[in-house]
Amino acid sequence: MLHLTECPRDAMQGWPTFIPTADKIAYLNALLRVGFQTLDFGSFVSPKAIPQLADTAEVLDGLDLGQSGTHLLAIVANLRGAETAAQHPQIRYIGFPLSVSETFQQRNTNKSIAQAFDDVARMQELCARTGQEQVVYLSMGFGNPYGDPWSPGVLGEFTQKLDALGVSIVALSDTIGASTPATISPAFRELTAAFPNIRFGAHLHTTPDSWQEKVQAAYESGCRHFDGALGGYGGCPMAADQLTGNMPTERLLEFGVTVEEEPILNLEALTDALEWNQRIFAGHY
Repeated sequence: MLHLTECPRDAMQGWPTFIPTADKIAYLNALLRVGFQTLDFGSFVSPKAIPQLADTAEVLDGLDLGQSGTHLLAIVANLRGAETAAQHPQIRYIGFPLSVSETFQQRNTNKSIAQAFDDVARMQELCARTGQEQVVYLSMGFGNPYGDPWSPGVLGEFTQKLDALGVSIVALSDTIGASTPATISPAFRELTAAFPNIRFGAHLHTTPDSWQEKVQAAYESGCRHFDGALGGYGGCPMAADQLTGNMPTERLLEFGVTVEEEPILNLEALTDALEWNQRIFAGHY
């Protein structure tokens, strides 16, 4: 069975106008009723950097988690954000973007890769104390526009360091839509073979005509955990002015049917969530 992380946070973060907090809560509650394994619901980052997510704590307070088996994931950019996320026990996963591109690490978190690894180590210690789990996203995981080094070997070097720190969940993140089957396949094939104790995920950005070949390449190379966003909205505003959308969750569900590994979801609730998705993203704000 495919394991899906639904990423409304990634869909909303670069949206040009502020989405009312009440509508965010209603949309996220609709997604919780669908039954995704994980919901990337918000981010504890500077509101100056990502104004859209300044209300994450308020949104969290409004979520109805009573009957949901979905685990919550919050993204942070530094130890301070992780400490804030750790104060909320209903959050299962704390996600941190560790870039394999020095240029993007500076651009995204104002730190070097070496400094970011220090943060990862301290966040791992924090999660050990709180019972939460850290998810490290290897951003620019399939190449970058800056000329910084990239190869499956570079990914392996980063993952080896993460493994030594005790990190057990690593997601290769496309960030700008640069991935192709030629970069996806060797990355997952080599990493899944070399680090059997780590759960690898794919956070792929895509254009409408290239989604299937990307998912197919990751799946055939051993990946079973995928991030998506309904409608394919979103992208990283810290990476480029023109955003390349997220992997549409609808396409992931289609793929799950073709390989007979479709996740078990509440389809009636999914219809309601899709209606909320269109209210929010189809030009109403």
